Amino acid sequence: MVKICGIGAGYVGGPTMAVIALKCPSIEVAVVDISQSRISAWNSNKLPIYEPGLEEVVNQCRGKNLLFSTDVEKHVHEADIILVSVNTPTKIRGLGAGKAADLTYWESAARMIADVSKSNKIVIEKSTVPVRTAEAIEKILTHNSKGIKYQILSNPEFLSEGTAIQDLLNPDRVLIGGNQDTEGLEAIQKLKAIYAHWVPEDRIITTNLWSAELSKLADNAFLAQRISSINAMSALCEATGAEVSQVSHALSKNTKIGPKFLNASVGFGGSCFQKDILNLVYICESNGLIEVANYWKQVIKVNDYQKSRFVNRVVTSMFNTVSGKKIAILGFAFKKDTSDTRKTPAIDVCKGLLGDNACLSIYDPRVTEEQIQKDLSMDGVEWDHPIHLKPMSSTVVKQVSVVGDAYEATKEAHGICILTEWDEFKTIDYQKVYDHMQKPAFVFDGRNILNVDKMREIGFIVYSIGRPLDQWPKNSKLDSSYDI
Repeated sequence: MVKICGIGAGYVGGPTMAVIALKCPSIEVAVVDISQSRISAWNSNKLPIYEPGLEEVVNQCRGKNLLFSTDVEKHVHEADIILVSVNTPTKIRGLGAGKAADLTYWESAARMIADVSKSNKIVIEKSTVPVRTAEAIEKILTHNSKGIKYQILSNPEFLSEGTAIQDLLNPDRVLIGGNQDTEGLEAIQKLKAIYAHWVPEDRIITTNLWSAELSKLADNAFLAQRISSINAMSALCEATGAEVSQVSHALSKNTKIGPKFLNASVGFGGSCFQKDILNLVYICESNGLIEVANYWKQVIKVNDYQKSRFVNRVVTSMFNTVSGKKIAILGFAFKKDTSDTRKTPAIDVCKGLLGDNACLSIYDPRVTEEQIQKDLSMDGVEWDHPIHLKPMSSTVVKQVSVVGDAYEATKEAHGICILTEWDEFKTIDYQKVYDHMQKPAFVFDGRNILNVDKMREIGFIVYSIGRPLDQWPKNSKLDSSYDI
C-alpha cells in the first residue's frame, strides 16, 4: 500500500488529503500537524475549518484510509510521498520584511524529513512558495541525505475557499512541476497516476519546477488584478453616474475577458492574494525588475484605497462622525461559505471605524467571537503565522460586541455595513430592521447584494459600491486625508 503523508492540517492540507483518501481507497493517507488542538478538532465532530462538503468527505474516510495525527516523525518516516502544506507567511522582520515569503516553517519541515527518513521519498510543495524554493529544499535534503534519494515536485493548489471540495473533486487543471531528468520525470508520473484516479489526463499539466512555482504566484496576481481593476472602475462609476454592475455585465460578454472576478466590492481578502503579490514584488525587485514590481504593487494599493474609500464614505455620510454611534457589521469572513478571516477587508474597515470611535455590533454566521476579537486586537501580519505560534491575546476590543443574528446586530444601530456576501443577508426582513434602527438609517453595501431601489423605498439612505449615490451621500464630500 502506497503511503502519503501530508504535513500541515490547515485550509490546504486537510481538504486536499481528505479528497485523495476518498478517491484513492488503496492509498493510506496521514495528515500530521504539531498543533494538538488542530488535530483533535480534525478527529472530532467539529472540524477546525468550515468548507461545504468537507465534513462528509472526512466522515467517509476517517478511520479507514485517512488519519490525523500529531506523530509527525512516525508518519513522515513511513511515507513514500510527502505533501508539505505549511504556512509561508510574509516576513515580519529582517531582509525582505513586509514582502518576502518567510520559509522558516518549510525549511524546518525539510530538515525534519531529512532527519527521520530511512527510504527514498518524493517531497511535494503544496504551499505557495517563491520561485526556486525547490532548489533550496533540495540542497537541504541532499546535504543531509545519508544516502537517501529525494525528488522534489511542485504541485500548487488552486483552491477557492467556499468551493474547495468541488475544486478538488473537479479541478479545471492540476499542475505538476519537477526536474526534467529521468528520475524527476518518473516522480512526476507517480504523482500524475494518483490524480488520474479521478482527474482526466488532459487536465493534468506537467512543467519544470520553476514554471510550476511561478504559475501559482502569477495565478493569484492575475485574479487580484481583475478585482482591483473592477474596483477602480467602481470609483469612476460613482463619480460619473455610471453603474458598475452594468459595466461588469458589458465586459463579461467580451469572450476575451469573460465573466469571472468582475464583481466590485469593498476589496479582496484571503490568505493568498496580498501575500503572493508582495512575494512577486520582492522577487521582481531582487532581480532588478523595478518597473514590473511597481506594476504589481499598484494592485495592492488600489485594494487598500477601496477599503479606505469605503470607511470614508461611512464617516462622511453620517455627518462626518461615527463617534459613539452603533454600526452593525454584517459579515466578517473574507467571503461567503468560509470561516476564514485572514486579510478580510472587514478587519481594516472595522479598525477604520473604531479609529473614529464607533461602537460595532458584528454578526457573521461562521466566524467565532474569539476569532473576531483576535483579528481586531492583533497585528494582521502575526495572524498569518501558524495557530500554535500565535501569541495568546486576552485583549478585548471594548467597542466591539459580537452577536448571534442580524436583527440583534442592527437593533438601535445608526448604520449597517455589509462586508461579506452571505446569502442570508439578501433575505433579511429589512423593513423590520429599519423599524428598529436610529433615523436616518444608513446602509453601506460593500458587496452589492441588495436591491437598492427597494431599500430606498423602505426609507434607508443607501450607499452601494459603484452605483449612483443617494443625493445625501453624494453631497458629503469625501475627505481624502482620512485613512485606515
